[in-house]
Formats: sequence, structure tokens, C-alpha cells
Amino acid sequence: MQTMDSFNFADRKAFVRVDFNVPLDENFSITDDTRIRAAVPTLKKILKDGGCAVIGSHLGRPKGFADRFSLRHILPRVSELLGVDVLFAGDCVGEEAGTMAAALRPGEVLLLENLRFHAEEEGKPRLEAGAGEEETNRAKKALKESQKEFTAKLASYADVYVNDAFGTAHRAHASTALIAEFFDTEHRLFGYLLQNEIVAVEKVMNETERPFTAIMGGSKVSSKIEIIKNLLDRVDNLILAGGMTYTFAKAFGGKIGGSIVEDDKLDLARELVALAAEKGVNLVLASDAKIADSFSNDAATGFASVNEIPDGWEGLDIGPESEKAFAEVIKKSRTILWNGPVGVFEFDNFDRGSRAVSDAIVDATGKGAFSLVGGGDSVACVNKFGQAGEVSYVSTGGGALLEMIEGKVLPGIKAIRGY
Repeated sequence: MQTMDSFNFADRKAFVRVDFNVPLDENFSITDDTRIRAAVPTLKKILKDGGCAVIGSHLGRPKGFADRFSLRHILPRVSELLGVDVLFAGDCVGEEAGTMAAALRPGEVLLLENLRFHAEEEGKPRLEAGAGEEETNRAKKALKESQKEFTAKLASYADVYVNDAFGTAHRAHASTALIAEFFDTEHRLFGYLLQNEIVAVEKVMNETERPFTAIMGGSKVSSKIEIIKNLLDRVDNLILAGGMTYTFAKAFGGKIGGSIVEDDKLDLARELVALAAEKGVNLVLASDAKIADSFSNDAATGFASVNEIPDGWEGLDIGPESEKAFAEVIKKSRTILWNGPVGVFEFDNFDRGSRAVSDAIVDATGKGAFSLVGGGDSVACVNKFGQAGEVSYVSTGGGALLEMIEGKVLPGIKAIRGY
């Protein structure tokens, strides 16, 4: 299989699927251009070789054409980062896009309008509420046929396909999975970003240096159940924290006050504790919490055992005992995976626990451990603390990363590799 370094893009037109789904403010100014910057190395390599690029991406979740989701808003920043005046097609398919793609010369770049403006991209019909089964089935059949034409049109713009959008690799969309079928194995490849993501995740999951510690945060046990079960077959230590702490505490008779809890998952929490013991995994749960009398950065605060939180109070962060316990485990680790903060880090008064975890990961990384931080909130943590450059790898993926950790084969990756 070709790689970015082995492929010569000279006189080639590349369709490059990127993830430019960046946040915009009310004035359509980009508030975080991380995803655009992440794709720059791939695009610059194509241009340096003497090739040209047609860029396709999503922005937001539109249900048809909508100016606020137009990629023209990001065009100036893309041009600035690439150092060329990027051209723009007002639709991703149609006569204009085809003509502009055909006219591209070496060193030129064309940005297509939001792929999601067309239902064919996701392959999901857009029906009015209350549509019946027969109408739905007809729409699905019609969309399946039009999706083939849509995908073929995108593929016709180029003679090589490059997928550099890890954030959408878990979706079987026209531009991430179906389009690859129009290119032979020597003319479809991963961009630098996607290749680096794959290497980092596979290093953690398949080339593990022990002890291997995973830190799973987040509010709900239910959203992480498959990941937790998969990790229990792989890790030596599993730290479970964040809002799910209180479901575990209540499952074993703890008093959790007004803390977030999944009352229908208490049996599941007990099952996971038993499963960890059965598999010999050191399951580490928070023992104490920083509590507040309201969900606010300015709330009155205190500390309590996670099993003895008073009524009218809720846990919003781990306490000092848990900080110490988590850090001791992390600092002794050689492979570390962090997905999800351990408290409401967005509030400065409740970010100390997540900062302690991040500090410990940085410490272990400095001593030779391999650390992978992934998931939007975890990435936001290390960015807030200025430590993104002090861990081994920061993933751009959310759902894609989690599905890889679950052991799933991602459509966008399978489309390139063939397996």
C-alpha cells in the first residue's frame, strides 16, 4: 500500500478528504483552527511534489444548503495556512465544481462546498416528520442510486484519493468509504494525520509496554460500556472517574447527594467491578470528591467521601486522596490511554483533579512512557493546561478513536487498507 512519503504527486490531482469541521463564532470567525492545521502537512506535500488538490470536508450538521455551514467562511484561513490562494466551488458536485477541478494546475488547490449539504454524502434520506414506512423505503432506494452518482462525481475530480479525516473514519460516508472503491490500491492512501492516528492507537492497543493504564472519564457508564469491557482484556490498571464515579458509589450503597447518576446502570457497575476482579485488573475508583452546593464555578465547595456526600451537594471533581491514588498508578505506567476528564474541568474551581491526572501523564511520558490522549474533552484539558506538547500523542478523533479502542474496524480505514 502506498504512503504519503512513497507516493509522488507530480502532475497528479488528489481528492483529499479532510476534517475541517471547525468551530465558528457568530461572526463566522474560526475559534479553533486545530483541525485545519492538522491537515496542512498532507496538503503541502502534494503541492511540493507538483500536484494539485481538491479538498472535501464537512462543517456542522446541515439538512440542506445553509450559509452558516458554508465552507467559504474558512477559505481565508485555509489559504493563509497553505500559502496559496485556495479556489472555492459553490457546490461539491455540479458543472462548476467539475470545470474548476478539471482546470486545476500543479500547485493549485480547490476547496469544495460542504459535502453534507447533500443527503447522498451520509446516505440518509431527509424526510418530513411522520413519513410512513413505504415512503421511507422508497426514499432510501432512490437515495442509494443517487449516492452512487454523487460518489462517482467526486471521484472523477482526481486520479488519487487521500483520506486524512480520522474524525469521520468511523462513518461509511460517500467521501470516506465509498469513494475509495473508484481508485485502485496504488492510488488510495492515508494522509499523514490519519496514518499517525492509526499508528498511535495501534501502538497502545497492540504494542503495549506494561504496565498499561487507561483512564476513562465522562458522565455515563453506559456511554463507555463497550470500551471498558474491551479494555479489561488489555490493561493492567483501569481508572474510572468523572460523573460515572457516583453510579459506582451508589451501586455499593454509597450516599451521593445530588451527584449525577445512572440509576438503571447500578447492576452494570457491580458487574464491571466483578469482571475486573475476575480478569485481575486493578480497578481504581475515586475515594473522595470535591463537592459543590450547585453546578457552578462560584458554588460553595467542600470535600467528602464519594460514599458520604450530603443532600443538596454534588461531586464535581475528585478530591486530594483520589488525586494521589490516580497519580501513583499513572506514574508507574509505561503505556497510558486517557479518554475523558475526571471532573468539570471547564470550571476553574473544579479542574484540579484533571490537572493532577495530566501532570502525572506528563511525568510518566518524560520518563519514557507512551501516552495517548483522545476525545474532545481530554484534548481540551491538555490544551487548557498547556501540556499537549508534553504527551506522546493527542488524537483528533472522538467517536473514531473510541470505536478503534472498542476493537471495531473503521469503514474509512478499511476502504484504504481493504481489511
